[in-house]
Amino acid sequence: MNTAGTQGAPALRQTLGTVQLWGIAVGLVISGEYFGWSYGWASAGTLGFTVTAIFVALMYACFIFSFTELTTAIPQAGGPFAYSKRAFGATGGYLAGAATLVEFVFAPPAIALAIGSYLNVQFPGLDPKWVAVGAYLVFMTLNIAGVQLAATFELFITVVAIGELLVFMGVVSPGFSLANFTRGGWAGQDAFTTAAIPGMLAAIPFAIWFFLAIEGVAMAAEEAKDPRRSIPIAYVAGILTLVALAIGVMVFAGGVGDWTKLANINDPLPQAMKAVVGGDSGWLHMLVWLGLFGLVASFHAIILGYSRQVFALAREGFLPRGLARIHPRFRTPHLAVLAGGVVGIVAIFSDGWVNFGGQTLTANIVTMSVFGAITMYIVSMLSLFKLRRTEPDMVRPWRAPGYPWVPAFAVAAAVVCLVTMVYYNFPIFCVYVGLLAAGYVVFLLSRDKRAALPSSPPAGGSHHA
Repeated sequence: MNTAGTQGAPALRQTLGTVQLWGIAVGLVISGEYFGWSYGWASAGTLGFTVTAIFVALMYACFIFSFTELTTAIPQAGGPFAYSKRAFGATGGYLAGAATLVEFVFAPPAIALAIGSYLNVQFPGLDPKWVAVGAYLVFMTLNIAGVQLAATFELFITVVAIGELLVFMGVVSPGFSLANFTRGGWAGQDAFTTAAIPGMLAAIPFAIWFFLAIEGVAMAAEEAKDPRRSIPIAYVAGILTLVALAIGVMVFAGGVGDWTKLANINDPLPQAMKAVVGGDSGWLHMLVWLGLFGLVASFHAIILGYSRQVFALAREGFLPRGLARIHPRFRTPHLAVLAGGVVGIVAIFSDGWVNFGGQTLTANIVTMSVFGAITMYIVSMLSLFKLRRTEPDMVRPWRAPGYPWVPAFAVAAAVVCLVTMVYYNFPIFCVYVGLLAAGYVVFLLSRDKRAALPSSPPAGGSHHA
């Protein structure tokens, strides 16, 4: 399908192949292997966090195998917004779209700050925040310049980032000791006790960070050449790639020395490598420079994701219609790219007036993004169940395996994650709910204006097999 951005305007260009979609799937997430996850060690310890990460990985596997049914049946740039709107009407579409927007708009500033931290290792005089702003300017420009160029660049840096993670594991392996990884691994204790459980639950957002945003491939569906064939391959190959890398990186980083020194920093891999090869090693300098590729891969891909979500919401009248404009030359939603960037840059400089629970700015931004993600996962799985019942004859090129048990586990696990996150991050949850509530007021006030818009093309084409 090739849907116009606004009536009579240029359409998104369908150019993405299977390998490029796999690159986007892995690239969206791969920065999570470089930073963010180690904050989970602070509360859960290495072993406790491993248990949490395995639970979350299982949730994501079940979610992706189920979510792919929706993506291939309804290949629209709005992704979860389109599925939930079709299942539950405008209100369901608003909730899924707003939650996805929070996830994808708040993830990039956390990654941009990590880019600044990595460069600060090499150039201590650089201010990480201004490096983050520079990253926004560069990669917003690249995203506006065209989806084919953006996706080709994304594939290249994703492959380099994967190679760099493998190099990291190889270089630190001589210093690896299982005793280092397990020492104090249960929230500071050497043996499991029930006292470790609260820390394991509190670490859930940082385990989710390992896989956060892989669902963003759905937002490139309108720009895929053959979404009903290529997206399932990209999703399945992507989640398998990411699970293998997450396990390897976490185990090797935690086994090279005192893991507690890595638990609250934005650059755990360079610091882990420094413990093995020293601060002057060429390997360390290589990791810092090539490690940037992993951060850039996710940063760049999530900009693509948030811009398509803004575009889709604006096209349906849920955001100002001007944000759905397509650049006449580059055929990209340029104003949507810029709008998300403005929010992200504001978040980068928000630590002077936003400070919750003594956590770092990065940890708070990660948590906010995860709240959006978990909400969207729940609504998407409920949409899957609803559409199976109300539209049994919809064309479904991919059907969720193990239905209804696999998607049921995904939604149940997501509810567990949401409840525990609310308990351990209540102030951030209040801010998150406040954002959704403010958006809902705008949604209600603009109802008449949306009703006057031309009807959108049916999502997913024919309803009949």
